[in-house]
Parts: sequence; structure tokens; C-alpha cells
Amino acid sequence: MSTTGLEVFDRTLHATHIWLDEIMEKIGPDRALAWKVLSTVLHKLRDRLPLELAAHLGAQLPLLVRGAYYDQFDPTKMPEDWHSADDFIKQVAAQLTDTRTVGARDAIDAVFGVLDRHISVGQVDKVYQALPKGIRSLWLEPESPGQ
Repeated sequence: MSTTGLEVFDRTLHATHIWLDEIMEKIGPDRALAWKVLSTVLHKLRDRLPLELAAHLGAQLPLLVRGAYYDQFDPTKMPEDWHSADDFIKQVAAQLTDTRTVGARDAIDAVFGVLDRHISVGQVDKVYQALPKGIRSLWLEPESPGQ
């Protein structure tokens, strides 16, 4: 039975809840915080990627997540100029100051893990290769889809 009356909405809600559940496994049972973590890390990742690759990644996100991904999108500022893991962590941490305490590194690990499990291997590899070496070091060993 459809929840919303539109299959496309039902699918994106279902996929988004799966992603949030996986993030909550890492950061604790707070769905609003999981949404904030997901959108924050995706924004920082998007803003560090070349424009075309950022768009390709966005196309693979569930529709609802894609909306958050493009929120406050300004392609004229891409890619951002920070290169190190520490810079990326600081960027994420600065956006999480208005939430329950969650470590920026934990947030990054949770979202990168979700991307590993739900985005095509080829797309994850392109994103990974496009990141500066320092930021790449934050991406834990990729998980196989379906794990």
C-alpha cells in the first residue's frame, strides 16, 4: 500500500530512511541529527568536487536526499580550495555546532559508508579520485554494495 499515493515519493522516502538508519547506527538514534549529518557532509563533499562530477554524484542520490544535496548550491564557488583532511573535518564540524555533540569524523565516516553501500562503485571511485589526497585519506576502505 502506498504511503503517499505516488510511487516515486514512496521509493525516495524508503531509501532516505534506510540511509538515515545506517547513519544512526554510527552516531546514535536521532533521525533529525542523522539528516543534519547527511546533508552537511554531502554539502562539503559536493563543494570540494569539480562541478560536473558533483552533478553526476547528485544524480545517483535518492530524490529527497538530492534536494538536500543541492540546497544552498553555488556552482560559482566550486571547487572549494581546502585540501587536507583536517580542513575537511573543520568544515564539517563548523556546520554541526548547532546539534547534539557528534564528532565530525564520525559524521564523515557514517556518510562515506552510506555512499559506499548505495552509490555505484564506479561513481564512488570517480569521487574518491577527484578529491585531494588529504581528504581521500578520510574515506575508509570502500565497502562492497550490499554489505
